Amino acid sequence: MAEAAIRVERRGGVVRCTLDRPPLNLLEPGLIGSLHATFDTLAADPTVRLAVVTGAGRAFSGGMDVRVLRDLDAGTATALISALHDAIEAVHKAPFPVLAAVNGHALGAGFELALACDLRLAAAEATFGLPEVRVGVPSVIQAALLPALVGPGRAAELLLTGSSIGAEQALAWGLVNRVVERAGFEAAVETMSAAITACAPAAVRLQKQLIVRWRESDLPTAVRAGIAAFAASYATGEPREGTTAFLEKRPPRFGEPS
Repeated sequence: MAEAAIRVERRGGVVRCTLDRPPLNLLEPGLIGSLHATFDTLAADPTVRLAVVTGAGRAFSGGMDVRVLRDLDAGTATALISALHDAIEAVHKAPFPVLAAVNGHALGAGFELALACDLRLAAAEATFGLPEVRVGVPSVIQAALLPALVGPGRAAELLLTGSSIGAEQALAWGLVNRVVERAGFEAAVETMSAAITACAPAAVRLQKQLIVRWRESDLPTAVRAGIAAFAASYATGEPREGTTAFLEKRPPRFGEPS
């Protein structure tokens, strides 16, 4: 697994992926490649229940390293942004849930990485912004998810002004699921992780697939995909165990996904 720029730690079915280029964990080709390789490896492991993405030091990620951007031309810019797209797409379409533990600044491509995750938990001092237009390029890739998350007007404000917002405003806008003070941040990550891993493993994976399909499909196609996923869950044995446990008033005993 590519760990030169990403520190990977596993506890049971939960894998913690820490961007390890402090203090700002700026994205450059090495870190981008490590991110892509890490998630490709995790995607091939059916025992992974959840990935947590966070940053070392005081930032989740301060975005793309401007020194890398400065000397690009149209050809090398295409290659760089394509590599970034592929890495972030590997996070977005991981077959398991991904939780962004936003411990500090999430700017530019770092913000887009957080948007690629299914859930976002923010430290109280975290900030979010897309400052690319201030250095001469547009915000791209997962920035396309912004209008659906916060509405077109708020998305346009972030995209066209390059301004940043704090964690509480991000919560009010629906960008993050929780805001937690620094002292309780790791405990909150553990609590959210435990809530996911307490659920049926195969059902969670099916639900993650549907979430991605729903983003990318028209409504009738999304509904039909849900019918297929519901039927597929009965091939796993989890519905029998889950419903039996509910009727017997006991915790379910789910196995690992097959």
